[in-house]
Amino acid sequence: MDKETRALSGQEQCHLVHIPGSDRTVLPNARKSGPVDPNETMSVTVLLRRPSPKNTGTSPKRHLSPEQFVATYSVDPNELKKMQDFIQKHNLTIKEVNDAAGTMILTGTVASFNQAFGVELEKYEHPEFTYRGRTGHVYIPQELADIVEAVLGLDNRPQLKPKFQIFEEKDEFAVANKARLSYTPPQITQVYNFPTDIDCSEQCIGIIELGGGYNQAEMQQYFSSLGIVQPEIKDVSVDGAVNQPTGDPNGADGEVVLDIEVAGSVSPGVKLAVYFAPNTDAGFLNAINKAVHDSVNKPTVISISWGNAESQWTNQAMQAMDRAFQDAAVVGVTICCASGDRGSADGVDDGRVHVDFPASSPFALACGGTHLEGSGSTIKQEVVWNDGPDSSTGGGVSEVFDLPDWQSRAHVSVSANLEHRKGRGVPDVAGDADPATGYRILVDGKQAVFGGTSAVAPLWAGLLTLINAQLGRPVGFVNPMLYNLPVRGNVFRDIKRGNNESTRQSEAYLAHPGWDPCTGLGSPDGVKLTDALKA
Repeated sequence: MDKETRALSGQEQCHLVHIPGSDRTVLPNARKSGPVDPNETMSVTVLLRRPSPKNTGTSPKRHLSPEQFVATYSVDPNELKKMQDFIQKHNLTIKEVNDAAGTMILTGTVASFNQAFGVELEKYEHPEFTYRGRTGHVYIPQELADIVEAVLGLDNRPQLKPKFQIFEEKDEFAVANKARLSYTPPQITQVYNFPTDIDCSEQCIGIIELGGGYNQAEMQQYFSSLGIVQPEIKDVSVDGAVNQPTGDPNGADGEVVLDIEVAGSVSPGVKLAVYFAPNTDAGFLNAINKAVHDSVNKPTVISISWGNAESQWTNQAMQAMDRAFQDAAVVGVTICCASGDRGSADGVDDGRVHVDFPASSPFALACGGTHLEGSGSTIKQEVVWNDGPDSSTGGGVSEVFDLPDWQSRAHVSVSANLEHRKGRGVPDVAGDADPATGYRILVDGKQAVFGGTSAVAPLWAGLLTLINAQLGRPVGFVNPMLYNLPVRGNVFRDIKRGNNESTRQSEAYLAHPGWDPCTGLGSPDGVKLTDALKA
């Protein structure tokens, strides 16, 4: 009997099937330290099958209201009853149901979850943290095989990493080779010609955060220093996580504050809904679904500056997130994701190239990074951000998601891996991300210059919010529109110099005219993009 199913009797195994893509392995440098207390209480998120959206939101006129979405895409009541019987049989409890997302959050003991899903949860020690983990697949009864699409949260390892970097004077490469410039976010918007004098008071940006927090008084101080009225900031707790500053600007606080200060200052008057969630695959999915289907705050753009290489995810988790992003398209919500900060390898030391997820989802607007030198509304130079393998823009070709139709005419490169796969190209767009030409931010009492594609996601979220306000409607799933604009060459600054090479895979991807796997279509001319989308 293998370790994946040894907790089950032979009779039970005959009626079980594994969930495709649920296989987990032990994290590198982690070691098993013993079993988890069988009486410990925990929570797990189950994603249930439901009708697939036929309209992926490519036409703003067809966006569904929250009520229409639930009425059209709810889980079949008969299938829901089968799931409820399974839950009762295994002494689990339904804590929360998201009808729109098709998810259930279950609570119970470790022993009950082990038995219910055919796993053996163990404690693991990693040099940086401890986690509850599993190896192998997740199992469900045969009769639920066409009902349950994913089971997340059994393993609670930290799943995502923030995509920001702080410029340090000791960074000898940056000091020697880059112009040491920095900008306030409003100065960045001037360089990129964002539309001005637009009232965003009816708009809301959702921001996903997986740790850390911000200080309200510090927010007031920062926005006051820019001459901007502080935006209304609403904290939304997901799975018990809350705004909890650590006092460390180099940690999660840096991500939270960067996102808020950039998004809030490039679209003055906007409301910000910050969804704090645990840094697990389940926490991330629940945060996305909470934001997409939030009928109270109603964000029309969501900014995500956290991610990880595709190879670090289970396939079931990526498909679950991608389904949530499809939901966003149907209800008219744009998802902006950072494409990563560690070059073509995305920080994975295996000799291959990787793209970052969730940026690689075809329903996300993937945001890459540039090195920007400009003043006022004049750009002196803009090239691919690359300060070395661990400080350069992510980008490449997905090993998971196929080339979407709307990218078919963009001449997307094949993967630089030996298989030369043809898949979803990352990123779609770009913006200033080099810490050496970064954003002036106030966090935990420290004035610092931040970079990373973490800054580009809220920058684009702010631009799209300005556009939504001017159009009087959300653009929603904007990718097909961007790739098919007849005036595309006018609305994007084509970045033709540089690469996102990694020492692990030298010069994997080069910038060139047109779309490329470093900066996508390029950086924006905000006014021209607004005018083009009006048409």
